[in-house]
Amino acid sequence: MTEHQDTPWVRWTIATLATVMCVACILWNLEVHTRLGFALLRQQYMALQLGLALAIAFLRFGWRGEVVGRPSILDIGIAVTCLGVLLYAAYDFVWLLKEQFYRPWQITMIGAVVVFAVMEGIRRRAGMMLYFIVGVFLVYALFADKVPGRLIGRELSPQRLVDYVGFDSSAVFSLPLAVGTITVLLFVFFGQLLFAAGGGAFFTDLAMAATGRSRGGSAKIAVVGSALFGSISGSAVSNVATTGVITIPLMQRGGYSKEDAGAIEAVASTGGQLTPPIMGAAAFLMAEFLDIPYATVAGAALLPAILYYLGVFLQVDLIAVRDGIKAPEDDGMTVRRVLSDGWHFLVPFAVLLGSLFWLRADPEDSALYASVAIVVVGFLRGYRGTRLSPSTLFNVFVQTGVSMVELILVVAAAGFVIGVLNITGLGFALTLLLVDSVGSSLVLLLLISAVVCIILGMGMPTSGVYVLLAALVAPSLVEAGVAPIAAHLFILYFGMMSMITPPVALAAFAAAAISKAGALTTGLAAMRIGWAAFILPFAFVSTPALLFEGSLVETIFAGLLTAVGIFAVTTGITGYWGRPLPMVLRLVFTVLGALALPLGFVDLPTLAHAAAAAGAILLAVGLLFSAPRASDTNHTNQQNV
Repeated sequence: MTEHQDTPWVRWTIATLATVMCVACILWNLEVHTRLGFALLRQQYMALQLGLALAIAFLRFGWRGEVVGRPSILDIGIAVTCLGVLLYAAYDFVWLLKEQFYRPWQITMIGAVVVFAVMEGIRRRAGMMLYFIVGVFLVYALFADKVPGRLIGRELSPQRLVDYVGFDSSAVFSLPLAVGTITVLLFVFFGQLLFAAGGGAFFTDLAMAATGRSRGGSAKIAVVGSALFGSISGSAVSNVATTGVITIPLMQRGGYSKEDAGAIEAVASTGGQLTPPIMGAAAFLMAEFLDIPYATVAGAALLPAILYYLGVFLQVDLIAVRDGIKAPEDDGMTVRRVLSDGWHFLVPFAVLLGSLFWLRADPEDSALYASVAIVVVGFLRGYRGTRLSPSTLFNVFVQTGVSMVELILVVAAAGFVIGVLNITGLGFALTLLLVDSVGSSLVLLLLISAVVCIILGMGMPTSGVYVLLAALVAPSLVEAGVAPIAAHLFILYFGMMSMITPPVALAAFAAAAISKAGALTTGLAAMRIGWAAFILPFAFVSTPALLFEGSLVETIFAGLLTAVGIFAVTTGITGYWGRPLPMVLRLVFTVLGALALPLGFVDLPTLAHAAAAAGAILLAVGLLFSAPRASDTNHTNQQNV
């Protein structure tokens, strides 16, 4: 037996725990306990889910984070202890809550087990970056009263700290863990069901049929397919691993360089986390944090996402025409044929969107309705030989539970950070320090916040990135006068840009492993291709109309200015528009595009932005009309020969 082959009892134990995790989530959202006459606290449910996640983590992953088939005796002991302690917490939570003021030893025991197990779990699964970040906050809490200057906090004993962060409803059992185990889990279940029923192949085929015959079609397939996958999957890295094995070799065969092929896939996969309707589940966390309807978050994120992919599509297309990349060979696949084979996959999405935006149902209820729709259509119809069956349905439960382990550990650790911010007063102190350190310069505050978001986001999944940054960075932006929804979208964008920004660009590195290109060069290429994502947050913070905050005319005008600005800068970066562009024209395009972007921080009247956009359009049109025709070029080449 190899190291990665589970022994039977391990495999069945993990499968049972993962299945219980999913079934418990479904039963909780159906409010079965209430219908049966049981009153359960949300914290009791969260304690159960955290215990299941920790048990799976220590049974499945070894000391170095590798998948193991035979866990050590120590890991088995930790898994059993975690599950037992948290099952006790779930059972006796009401009494523990009543006695919390008196600090009974049971709470200290629960807190100690939770803090140790979650920290060791994120070290194994989420990486050292998050481990050190959370560790710094825990160490700070122990010595907060001795920290000089404005970051001084209240004195805490180790017992008081463990009791609070490992048990309190304002720490580990707070909003992030609730959203992760109640809402996000169901959307992961929805995505797993979709893939198991053949939906992944359907969307890839649909993207291929819709864009494959255009120039650079192989890259456009990657952009469309990865955008669809990324919005559902909740992880840029897993999206690259899932779709990249198909799209990256396809792009390389089409003529894209190894670096560009990997970069395009990484940028497209990362953008899926920023694209409605699901946004990698971060949108639901945002709605809870801001206490606003999910539809408001999705609506605000829509136009920036469109502009993001506009920049990617433009660059992909211009690279294709510049480098003479042709369309892939026609495989006879058409949109009509793909839809005739897989139209039933549109039903679950219609149910999901209808529930969210028409019925105004809660996100978790909408995901549950959509999951039921997938089960129904998946059993009735298959796609290219893939159909749901009882065995695949059982595997969906298992895969969902196992894939949720890392996220549950991350949001639990984020709860530690939130708890430390609350109990020490550090949250208020950090906000004041960051705001006061930059004075009245909002631009400087945004630049510092962007860098902090990229650094803190390195190596973390979407939801974990957002939860951490929502606690640490967003309050400073709101205090400085940024609209709350703009502030939270700002941190989400830059948190996700860590996925394509060296030195720790996980999505780009995952793509480089497939393309066999250099990791660093792929990361730099991804920054070039996804450059618009680094500018868009500044644009929608300074121009709220891009988030549909304002009149329709203002939104359309701001959207057009941004689109022209992205087009012009992308043309300057690529260096091709109807012909190879000399450096002077590239510079002119770039400057005009930058001036066209509606960045409110720049002291320019609206007329100047419009004039720059008009100048870029006129220059582009003039170059197209004066470009040498293909027949003329061929005639000249024949004469030269």
